[in-house]
Amino acid sequence: MLTYDRFDNKKILIWGFGREGRSTKEFLDRYCRPLLVDVFEGKREDMKEEDYDYIIKSPGIVLDTYDPRFTSQTRIFLECYRKNTIGVTGTKGKSTTSSMLYHTLSATGHKTLLVGNIGEPCLNSFGDIDDDTVVVFEMSCHQLAHLDISPHIAVFLNLFEEHLDYYKTVDRYFAAKANITAHQGEDDFFFVGDNVPHLETRAHTTVIDRSDIPSYDLKVLGHHNDYNAHFVYKICSSVFGIDEDSIRGALSDFKGLPHRLEYIGTIEGVDYYDDSISTIPSATIQALTSVPNAATVLIGGMDRGINYDLLIDYINSHREYNYIFSYASGKRIYDSVEKSDNCRYAGDLAEAVKLAKAITAPGFAVILSPASASYGYFKNFEERGDVFRELCNE
Repeated sequence: MLTYDRFDNKKILIWGFGREGRSTKEFLDRYCRPLLVDVFEGKREDMKEEDYDYIIKSPGIVLDTYDPRFTSQTRIFLECYRKNTIGVTGTKGKSTTSSMLYHTLSATGHKTLLVGNIGEPCLNSFGDIDDDTVVVFEMSCHQLAHLDISPHIAVFLNLFEEHLDYYKTVDRYFAAKANITAHQGEDDFFFVGDNVPHLETRAHTTVIDRSDIPSYDLKVLGHHNDYNAHFVYKICSSVFGIDEDSIRGALSDFKGLPHRLEYIGTIEGVDYYDDSISTIPSATIQALTSVPNAATVLIGGMDRGINYDLLIDYINSHREYNYIFSYASGKRIYDSVEKSDNCRYAGDLAEAVKLAKAITAPGFAVILSPASASYGYFKNFEERGDVFRELCNE
């Protein structure tokens, strides 16, 4: 039977017991022979870390100072399967690109698994991988932080200001994501977007130029998805040797993911789109430029202190849209834009949808694209999108 020997006769602490923590417990029970397994969900200062040989940390927990006793699911998985793994990160587009890549590789005959930040803890697949398996691993900055091992194929789509509530500075955020290639070797591959700052890497590097992207005849809206698809094309063609027609055929069948410019339906002549995944200014601008009949956009959520000047400038120079602002970040943006009839403030999402229905003419579209995190108002962006759908259909 397949086993993982590092934890044999060791005292293990699982720090955090959400989805990944529970998955870690199952992994330890099934594949390891530890002396002791405990679970802890408090603060580090309340932890008796000296009592344990290894502490397996959940990715959302901030760790300011690092100790080699701390490890993670991602570290354990890459230790065993880095040669099988395509790691995908970036501020925006990593879920869509990971799913596109999984879809395309599967459609062209490769045994492929999709794990990571997209929802399936990587250690759930520990016993399902052989030499021919390709693992597409969506990697968040939290999963990459403190890693000392990188995947065989690394993808870094883009970098925008994000997660400053966690990392405090863009440099620290970038440093976490940089681990996706920091420990690659000369036999590895690195695919990187042209807005990502220069990274030292020994891997064979391909830079994707956003200004030179072909059309891939996709079912999903927006030039940004052609950009995501181009990463998939470059990986599949140059690393796996898949022919262009097969790649394009698979990409043209990809139907997209929920809450990412997802078409909800047409209600009383108005089209509604759920882009609840939008948490940064450029994503909202991208949504408006991707939906050809866009008329009204709903903006706002948790205020994490990111810079909204890009979006404020766009709003001030694009009076053709209606902007409805809500919640803390929405109030900050509303207070900063040049006031006109096309800018309105609503207290919450329900009020915003009601107002959008009143001011959007048939034949045009309403988009939820908040440019903000959902926390404090909704459990996550998925719940926010689901509530938006319900409100649209009322």
